[in-house]
Amino acid sequence: MNEPVLELDSIAKAYHGGAAGPVDVLRGVSLRVARGEVVALVAPSGAGKSTLLHISGLLDTADRGRVVIDGVDMTRLSDATRTAVRRAQVGFIYQFHHLLPEFTAAENVILPQLANGAARRAAQTRAEDLLARVGLANRGGHRPAELSGGEQQRVAFCRAMANAPHLLLADEPTGNLDPATSDQVFGVLMEVVRETGLSALIATHNLELAHRMDRILRLEGGRIATS
Repeated sequence: MNEPVLELDSIAKAYHGGAAGPVDVLRGVSLRVARGEVVALVAPSGAGKSTLLHISGLLDTADRGRVVIDGVDMTRLSDATRTAVRRAQVGFIYQFHHLLPEFTAAENVILPQLANGAARRAAQTRAEDLLARVGLANRGGHRPAELSGGEQQRVAFCRAMANAPHLLLADEPTGNLDPATSDQVFGVLMEVVRETGLSALIATHNLELAHRMDRILRLEGGRIATS
């Protein structure tokens, strides 16, 4: 049996600093995402789904527990190695696109490739290919302010895919879009994910979208709820 692309083992995380003392956000979360599997993470606001995604993608560290990506225990690695793994193997999409406003759509997709050591010409070609795949072949020269919300989020998806990651993590990727645009963007995302065999963990409030994925996990009270 193949190793899962992502495995979380007993992840715990608390935040400190308030007058009331530490707040336990995650209380022993364990989950697996198999190769080629698209998993929905459903949780109410404030339940810790963003924290869980950040820990999964090595943007944050857990107080306790293990994060395993492609069979390698990330908790045993140096910060520099974790950064290299995150850059090469993990793609992120957020509710707000966070594109760099001074750069064009194509440049936003090129930059992470250059940071990962790609040659400029190869990065340009991949950016053009990715933008064409999501229906933006003619929009690569436009800056984010010149694009619609749905176009901006599709560019953000291309940026997440720029370095051909093994794992895609998305935090409410269509939450800032109207229902019609949300459905369109999610359809494009799922089509490309299926074509590439990518593994994905996607947080969403939208149960209709969640039911289009392979499996639904519910985060409640800092734990994965059993159904």
